[in-house]
Amino acid sequence: MSQQKSDYVDDADIDATLDEQADEETIEETVENLEANGFDVAVVDSADEALETLQSHIPAGASVMNGHSTTLEEVGFAEYLTEGDHEWESLPDEIWSIDDDAERQAARRESQTADYFLGGINAISQTGELVAADRSGSRIGAYPFAASNVVIVSGVNKIVPTLEDALDRLESVAYPLENERAKEAYGVESAIAKQLIFRQELEDGRTTVVLVRDQLGY
Repeated sequence: MSQQKSDYVDDADIDATLDEQADEETIEETVENLEANGFDVAVVDSADEALETLQSHIPAGASVMNGHSTTLEEVGFAEYLTEGDHEWESLPDEIWSIDDDAERQAARRESQTADYFLGGINAISQTGELVAADRSGSRIGAYPFAASNVVIVSGVNKIVPTLEDALDRLESVAYPLENERAKEAYGVESAIAKQLIFRQELEDGRTTVVLVRDQLGY
């Protein structure tokens, strides 16, 4: 199944002014404010470099789970986790090998406490806050506390000036695109059912944001 924005953008009414490539000054200010809020930040130039950063960041033997993320698809991490040559415990492989629905759902909940949980984000404010939402909460449930380590990967197109703009981006860019994807993938509409504003990380070294100088994800 395709995970490219281009497959859905013609059918989704989005505010393109909240999906523009950030300039270097904006990126630098955003990094400074994210770090002031307790997030570790790595800025990379390409999807390939993002994947290399993720590969080097996660130690051998770690249990690894990812929430659905078009960005992780685009940088190649989702495929690498299930098919690549690594020494991690791939929790998605374990989960989707379970036939019983109730057991699989329980395993999905348990996976929120992975050693490393990776995912995307719907918006980043230049003032240093992260905004995300889910229909089920299976992605954002790990971000605030459950996972031992969180790695969030984002294109710099998701950087907007303020928290208010970040919430607007969630509604007017990320949701319309994800809704089109959900209808194609699952046959149901998506929903901003569970929403997270991640203002600060208080545990040193727990949450890393990998910013890619590219237009990635929703």
